[in-house]
Amino acid sequence: MTPVLPQNTKAEIRFFQYRDLDAIEQLLLGEESTSPTALSTPNSEGKVQQIRRWYGLFKLLSWFPNPFQYQFYAQVAEQENQVVGMIQISPFNRTRSTWRVHRVAVNSAASRQGIGSQLVRHCLQAVREARTWLLEVDVNEKDAIALYRQNGFQPLAQQTYWAVDAALLQQLAEREPDLPNLLPVSNADAQLLYQLDTVAMPPLVRQVYDRHIDDFKTSLLGSLIQGMQQWLSRTEVVSGYVFEQVRKAAIGYFQVRIHKDGSAPYVAQLTVHPAYTWLYPEILSQMARIVQDFPEQSLLIPSADYQPEREEYLERLGATRVQHTMMMSRSVWHKLRESKPVSLEGLQLSDVLQSLQPTRKPVPGRMSLQPLPAETNPDLLNTPPAAAESTHLPNNGASPATPPAKNDPTPPPPRSVRPDEG
Repeated sequence: MTPVLPQNTKAEIRFFQYRDLDAIEQLLLGEESTSPTALSTPNSEGKVQQIRRWYGLFKLLSWFPNPFQYQFYAQVAEQENQVVGMIQISPFNRTRSTWRVHRVAVNSAASRQGIGSQLVRHCLQAVREARTWLLEVDVNEKDAIALYRQNGFQPLAQQTYWAVDAALLQQLAEREPDLPNLLPVSNADAQLLYQLDTVAMPPLVRQVYDRHIDDFKTSLLGSLIQGMQQWLSRTEVVSGYVFEQVRKAAIGYFQVRIHKDGSAPYVAQLTVHPAYTWLYPEILSQMARIVQDFPEQSLLIPSADYQPEREEYLERLGATRVQHTMMMSRSVWHKLRESKPVSLEGLQLSDVLQSLQPTRKPVPGRMSLQPLPAETNPDLLNTPPAAAESTHLPNNGASPATPPAKNDPTPPPPRSVRPDEG
């Protein structure tokens, strides 16, 4: 019987430790779970066993940047020294601008205490570099969808997973695929694959994914670690792309993850240019030929609601719908610094005017377009007013000229005549 936890106890959220693996495994096995994972996600229980076996190595890899730094990036919620919930997240792209929620599991006794929301909100606030969050949840999980809607997630797209059984794969393998320009994938093809990925999805999904050319490259260390992981898990990954010589572009890409022991279905990733939908039967025949060398298993292929041609072809082919999921996303804006809220009603006019005053006295410049007054001009302090006025006249050292006399219209008085002059 699961003990009843107090309702007023707040959970402590921290990174998982080795001693928490037993509790995490119990949460993933049979407790109340709001896991948003799809069929293409690796087995959770097997992942826990792998972490338990290589815990020291994964702990060491989490200390420095590498392809497996976030291989099992999980946090747990603890109440009364008991793990009641866990959440696993990881970066979705190379720049770590988009993060993905892989799974959320909550103890049945704490499911009504908001532990799931506390775990989600803690990750939204703790991962400062994440601008967008992404998850995938089954459309039948109403409680999980309500939980993520409550925390700001909105529907982005819908995914349908189709299963092509072994008998149908055998029929497809008998047909020779018409792929004359099928090439293996390397780092030199990252630009072509990035362009194909960009044109194959709508703008909103492309903005959420935020992929770049580096997301289609694999480093040397990453190749070594992936090869070791495939050797340990007895899996093999085969990929290729179709090159169009006229347009000098990639028009199709596929990747198949194969379990060599046949313990799980083969998982395929498929990207086709919207103008070359005739490639679907050709690429599917090629993948059917690849898996013929391994034990019989079904092939799992996802298709989104913005890819109607793929869904129409798979339905016409006879593939079976096995799961219908919803992709949800939300954006996050982190505050740079907290500011104290100020009420406009409490502001005084003096406080407003004080903020408009200059912080320091203005310093006069060396040059001025206006003449200085007499009390500040040292050349005019000891000069008489008349001399001061004359100093402003450009006379070149000569005395000022006498202005000419104006013509007087009054006639001069008559001159008196002496008698002896007559």
